[in-house]
Amino acid sequence: MIQTQPSARALLPLLLFLALFIGTGTWLTLQGVEFAFYQLPAPVAALPAVVLALFIGREGLSKSLETFFKGVGDSNIMAMCLIYLLAGAFTSVAKATGGVDATVALGLSLIPGWALLPGLFLISAFIATAMGTSMGTIGAVAPVALGVAQSAGLDPVLVAGAVLGGAMFGDNLSIISDTTIAATRSQGCEMKDKFRENLMIAAPAALLVMMGYLLLGHVAEVPAQQLDQWVKVLPYLLILGLALSGMNVFLVLGTGILAAGLVGLAGNGYQLGQFTQDIYKGFTSMQEIFLLSMLIGGLGALMERQGGLAWITGHIAALIQRFSRGHDTDQNEKAAELGIASVVSLTNACTANNTVAIIVASKVARELAEQHGVTPRRAAPPLCSTSSPAWYRGSSPGVPRRCCLAPSSACRRWPSSA
Repeated sequence: MIQTQPSARALLPLLLFLALFIGTGTWLTLQGVEFAFYQLPAPVAALPAVVLALFIGREGLSKSLETFFKGVGDSNIMAMCLIYLLAGAFTSVAKATGGVDATVALGLSLIPGWALLPGLFLISAFIATAMGTSMGTIGAVAPVALGVAQSAGLDPVLVAGAVLGGAMFGDNLSIISDTTIAATRSQGCEMKDKFRENLMIAAPAALLVMMGYLLLGHVAEVPAQQLDQWVKVLPYLLILGLALSGMNVFLVLGTGILAAGLVGLAGNGYQLGQFTQDIYKGFTSMQEIFLLSMLIGGLGALMERQGGLAWITGHIAALIQRFSRGHDTDQNEKAAELGIASVVSLTNACTANNTVAIIVASKVARELAEQHGVTPRRAAPPLCSTSSPAWYRGSSPGVPRRCCLAPSSACRRWPSSA
């Protein structure tokens, strides 16, 4: 019988994982190592935590291993991992066939000179939504945006802010982002529903930001762009359209990979062998999060069986219960959503990795949602939204204090406001 008695002792493996992650990152930061919190791979940090969880169980090693394997092989975990692979493959193929460069060129050609700053925000947001990665978007767009800033006489700090803000906005909405995949699969939510909920939350803020950029910018001449490759934008538009139509995510990603490959093969220089290599390259780019998801799935199953998750949800539920006295059901649901956001925010502040934070906090979030009547479509957005914002991640000790965080030489040369 599964142990449901709350037990703080069952949280020791999670604390060990966080201690290794934070301790190693802090020590390397003091040594002056760049990207210190990314030097210890998260799956490696999870291994000692798994070992500890196996040995503190009261049911014996064999039974604990059985629980761990069930957690690793959970259908939601396996589906999440397969989506990671397909999303990585699509991003890799679309980028290799020139989709990112074509999108930037098309976007710049459509932007009037008086709307250059908000236009860069929109370009960055669209690419991040289509690619599912904010850092990858920054790495692709920042060098082009830097050239635009220099030729148009724009403040490079404002341009960097537009690119960074758009990338974070788009990543949060993307249906193929690892954070979206983790949040929707762990909460049992449809991706299109999560997209709509997130859009209602984020769109007003984006409109205000673009109005601010309009006021801060000035009329500038947009550099001329080559538009002969606009067809390479079509795979991005296709995948967004299919996803919003409600098509199964596996079919969406599979269709996107084929479309991006066909666009590349129809052009000059892209071969079938390169297509298959780019698919595999996309798979390998998701290796870390793939392994971590399985390990955290098994660790979460052990913690649930040993009472650790019940201990966390019990304490958060007590706070929500205290608030709920004298409040109606709608306010209680909002309090539960705030509790979900608080859990993932605290985890993200510790790990400096939003996907890790979502995976670690997902089971607690689902327990809170089920106990307080929060629907999956309302539970998933707080997991993503409170783990992704640039200002929040920038406050974490694991994030370098730079306008542009992508590890490309062009980005590292971006002018600093310091």
